[in-house]
Amino acid sequence: MKKLLFGMACAVMLIFTATQSMAQKGMGSTYKTALGVRVDFGDGGTGFGFNGKHFLTENNAIDANLIFFDGGAVGLGGEFQYNDDINGAAGLKWYAGIGPNFIFGNGYTNVQLRPVLGLDYKITTAPIDFAFDWRPMFTLNNGTNFTAGRFGLSVRFSL
Repeated sequence: MKKLLFGMACAVMLIFTATQSMAQKGMGSTYKTALGVRVDFGDGGTGFGFNGKHFLTENNAIDANLIFFDGGAVGLGGEFQYNDDINGAAGLKWYAGIGPNFIFGNGYTNVQLRPVLGLDYKITTAPIDFAFDWRPMFTLNNGTNFTAGRFGLSVRFSL
């Protein structure tokens, strides 16, 4: 776990260093692309990993995650999201989406469908973006299951 956290810290530092010259583009209440880290938590295990979000249009975005869980399981997923402004709150958007998720563990692979509903806040005076969402999961194999109590928290550098 220490190696994982060290690796994640190095990756975040690299992202900030490599994109420092582009920081001015990330100012304001909107962004095109954001890269950072995510904590996936709730019922079941807690995972830490990488997160990226890219807007295809003003309201439509794709969001991808690579999450590492205790015990060696790795989650890989993404979703298509619809995003819209919250009137009167600069930089704050709500979003809803859905997409596939795969959990690769020791001797198993879970195939999941994950809807998502959340809030995305882009700091208008800095290239920093925060997202908090509810991310329930429908496991479609290995004993079909629904887990409602799953959440995500992302901190990203916006480009």
